[in-house]
Amino acid sequence: MSSSPTLASRLKGRAELGVVLLLGAAGVLVILDAARIVTPYSRSDPVGPKTLPFIVGGTLLVCAVLLAINVLRGGQGEAEGGEDVDLTHPADWKTILPLVGAFVANIMLIDWAGWVISGTVLFWGSVWALGGRNYIRDGLISVALSLLTFYGFYLGLGIALPAGLLEGIL
Repeated sequence: MSSSPTLASRLKGRAELGVVLLLGAAGVLVILDAARIVTPYSRSDPVGPKTLPFIVGGTLLVCAVLLAINVLRGGQGEAEGGEDVDLTHPADWKTILPLVGAFVANIMLIDWAGWVISGTVLFWGSVWALGGRNYIRDGLISVALSLLTFYGFYLGLGIALPAGLLEGIL
């Protein structure tokens, strides 16, 4: 009986393969999205609006393949060596989960409640998750940031963020 390593044992400790999957998925999505671009003008022109997205998507796929080959041959990313990073300490889930919750709440609220309300929840929830406990000050700053970004996008960039419940007031 031969003692060849199993696939699971060969992949153990290869977290970089997650990056390979992310790069590959991004490349496929970019190419699929580029294929849906409609160009009613100048169909005979070889360089059109589809060219750059196809180049970017193809480059992402090539990078994914090259990284996968490197990782499967034993290549490994270098661990963080910063002086303020303790690699033996586990992740701080008491901070990460509330941060994720603030982002998810923002995603769930933005269409219905609008940016100013969902952004306030996002900013205040992030500050709370990171240890801020001056609730009134943090809330006022969160409202101010939401309003500033709302009007900054609208007046500065011409992008209208959803007003939601505050439609007609903002």
